[in-house]
Amino acid sequence: MTVRGVLFDFSGTLLRVEPAARWLAAVLAGSGVELPPAEAAGYAARLERAGALPGGAPPRAVPPHLDRLWWERDRSAEQHRAAYTGLARQVPLPREDLYDALYDRHMRPEAWEPYPDTVEVLAALRDRGVPVAVVSNIGWDLRPVFRGHALDGFVQEYVLSFEHGVQKPDPRLFRTACAALRLEPDEVLMVGDDRRADGGATAVGCAYHPVDHLPVEQRPHGLRPLLDLLGPA
Repeated sequence: MTVRGVLFDFSGTLLRVEPAARWLAAVLAGSGVELPPAEAAGYAARLERAGALPGGAPPRAVPPHLDRLWWERDRSAEQHRAAYTGLARQVPLPREDLYDALYDRHMRPEAWEPYPDTVEVLAALRDRGVPVAVVSNIGWDLRPVFRGHALDGFVQEYVLSFEHGVQKPDPRLFRTACAALRLEPDEVLMVGDDRRADGGATAVGCAYHPVDHLPVEQRPHGLRPLLDLLGPA
């Protein structure tokens, strides 16, 4: 195929959320809560097992009362917050206000780190005149994160599930993204770490290139093979 546009997933594809221990430490410091290091590490590990960090590890088990909310969490901002604060509340924390503070922390630019080759690949696409859209299952506006990391100049469109009330792999989200780039699906490549959600782009005619959702230091070249797919500049 001739790739004339690229759709990227966000979390685990272009950027990675901070580790749970750093996430919790930032919130505790900002809230004036001091805990012994071993106690803080224990809370972080339990929150990680609960799946309370958006963009982090999935929950080991979803409580029955949160099951439906969990699977529909990316359809609205309210559902997203309720799902993740609900998971966090499976871990008794020292203060009730910490649950919302944890959720708020993960939306800050400093909670995210681009993968090592993100800028290189996005810049190469821009230089080749290949437009980019970010297509994400998410419950909040990630545009400030892209601005905070000086990535916004590489992205032409954002198609976010909570703004459309549908989530990947619903074909409507991919069609919306292709239309936003003014391209036909068979001219567009979808890149993402979720074989089910992101791979759903193939149902509308897009090609799909998977990447692995790994810690930043373990995936130095996850996006660079895209440049080989596109051929010479």
